[in-house]
Amino acid sequence: MLSCCSFLYSASRVTQVLQINSEFWGFLCRFLKSTTLETLWEQRDAVRARKRSIWAMRPAGTGGFCWDPEGPGGGCSRWGGVSILHYGAAPLLPSAPLQPALGPGGAALTRPSPAHEGGGGGGGGRGGPTLPPRLPPPPLPGEAALPGATGAASMRRLRANAIAVLTVAWILGTFYYLWQDSKPRTAAGGGGPRAAGRPELRREDGSLPLAMTRAPQGEKNSRRGFDEKAYLSSKLLKAGEDPYRQHAFNQLESDKLSSDRPIRDTRHYRCTSVRYDPDLPATSLIITFHNEARSTLLRTVKSVLNRTPPSLIQEIILVDDFSLDPEDCQLLTKIPKVKCLRNTRREGLIRSRVRGAEVATADILTFLDSHCEVNSEWLQPMLQRVKEDYTRVVSPIIDVISLDNFAYLAASADLRGGFDWSLHFKWEQIPIEQKMSRTDPTQSIRTPVIAGGIFVIDKSWFNHLGKYDTQMDIWGGENFELSFRVWMCGGSLEIVPCSRVGHVFRKRHPYDFPEGNALTYIKNTKRTAEVWMDEYKQYYYEARPSAIGKSFGSVAERVEQRRKLNCKSFQWYLENVYPELKVPEKELIPGIIRQGGNCLESWAQDTTGNMLAGMGNCKGTVNNPPVTQEWVFSDPLIRQQDKCLSITSFSTGSQVALEACNQKDGRQTASRTKLNVGNPMEGHIQWMW
Repeated sequence: MLSCCSFLYSASRVTQVLQINSEFWGFLCRFLKSTTLETLWEQRDAVRARKRSIWAMRPAGTGGFCWDPEGPGGGCSRWGGVSILHYGAAPLLPSAPLQPALGPGGAALTRPSPAHEGGGGGGGGRGGPTLPPRLPPPPLPGEAALPGATGAASMRRLRANAIAVLTVAWILGTFYYLWQDSKPRTAAGGGGPRAAGRPELRREDGSLPLAMTRAPQGEKNSRRGFDEKAYLSSKLLKAGEDPYRQHAFNQLESDKLSSDRPIRDTRHYRCTSVRYDPDLPATSLIITFHNEARSTLLRTVKSVLNRTPPSLIQEIILVDDFSLDPEDCQLLTKIPKVKCLRNTRREGLIRSRVRGAEVATADILTFLDSHCEVNSEWLQPMLQRVKEDYTRVVSPIIDVISLDNFAYLAASADLRGGFDWSLHFKWEQIPIEQKMSRTDPTQSIRTPVIAGGIFVIDKSWFNHLGKYDTQMDIWGGENFELSFRVWMCGGSLEIVPCSRVGHVFRKRHPYDFPEGNALTYIKNTKRTAEVWMDEYKQYYYEARPSAIGKSFGSVAERVEQRRKLNCKSFQWYLENVYPELKVPEKELIPGIIRQGGNCLESWAQDTTGNMLAGMGNCKGTVNNPPVTQEWVFSDPLIRQQDKCLSITSFSTGSQVALEACNQKDGRQTASRTKLNVGNPMEGHIQWMW
């Protein structure tokens, strides 16, 4: 029963029980067909008939063969003093070599050849004579008559009774399993003891097998007013249309997938035994989108409904940020608990989220992107942590949904959010000391920043902190501003390993920014640096010199709010939250790399995924170049964002590309050989190896 329960646990309860039942009955039918009691009785008859045949083979005048089928010692069949073993209807000789013994006429007997049983006359093994051929079995004196119709009827009754007993046992076992499995698996805290008797399902990555979770039948019936087929078919790609053009992922593959597709449960196996409070608070889910593919938007909504207890969903608020087709959002309101808000103009993710939070009726807010798929028990771990401490802001481990084929890929559970001085977000390994202290893989992970797309926060705490900075535009930088604010004003950020949500990570934005992607990001991160980074903002400007002189609006209101909240300094943040972010020891020299009237600039990605670089017409000014032509020299590396300039090989004619920085890689090592030519960075660059 325990091994059955461990197998059934990772899949749908009803489906698996039915599958086990069908296997059980199939096995039972095969068993009764092949080994019924009548068959066993017939085999007994054949054995006894064979014994009578052997009795008839006794040579006259010899005393070497004895037969005592009813004797106190059991059957004794001897030929020349050697026992003959019986199995089924045929006698088998012992496996050990026979000792010479006198047979009929004084001949020595050896092991018989296989031809003996076939009735052929062939010679015995090792040249000895074989047993005589079979003779018609004479009746044995004193042997009782074999049972007839009465015995067969008795056997049928016995078989029927056996089937009845097995059926009752199966029914009781099934009900016992369902009763055991329906017990609430509730346990408080960030971790708990492993459930008694439940085997640990170990995999190489510690995750669970593929699991399918579907909505309750009542939930499905209530969606019948929503015509899913019509909703999706109206936005299918046309023949020959580029599947990546509209949404920066393969829409064709997304449209092929079911909105209820099963995904692999990527949690650590110990997460299945973590218990959560039965009275967790309900949450309002806020999903903002702009011209999202209908298939991914619908799959996001349905994954939430299918894999979340209904009692925990107060509402799902879709904020349509002025999409081209209003029905992308409006038609989804036919699904229970789904509400739709539509902006009258393009506001961007930041202001759209604030609008959704303002109309939310639950005490807990859950923010989701519009191209996600939540995993099993994704919400309970995060709600538990926020319930225990309302100042916690928690995020799941974000799995990867491939933008090419929509495969669901498990992300590492040993990562946290980090950044560099240019305020570029990156995933990084948990510090070794923190990793060594984590004895429980279900324990939450402290993180300096969150990615920002998916998190849970108490609504009162969100309002107390000042929501989002609504002077930021569209997208970008808001996760740093919120993360600094939470840590420095009395809260904390965590990643909850037992919560998993898949997300489609795209390589480009599928929508336009009114002021351009680069300028919008600079404006938003500059507002963050000016309000929260204190004197350390100089390192932001050194790492991102294009932000110097850029307009970013007034931050007086945000600075005043920080003062009222009595928030800590950024130095405190570096010392207590993110000591791994080291203050640059070497001078960062920003500028351009120019040759005549051309400037070095980053280009598009090549087939290997690396960003190529080459010469192009200089744009802007020396002090205000475009982002693609702006470089930072940090001896001996030349950086742009989080990448470093590198030659692809040491051979003549090698291309120049942007790759992950590695100071020990000779292909990236450079030095300035001519200094102080115009701008500090403007000069001759010599590769050194």
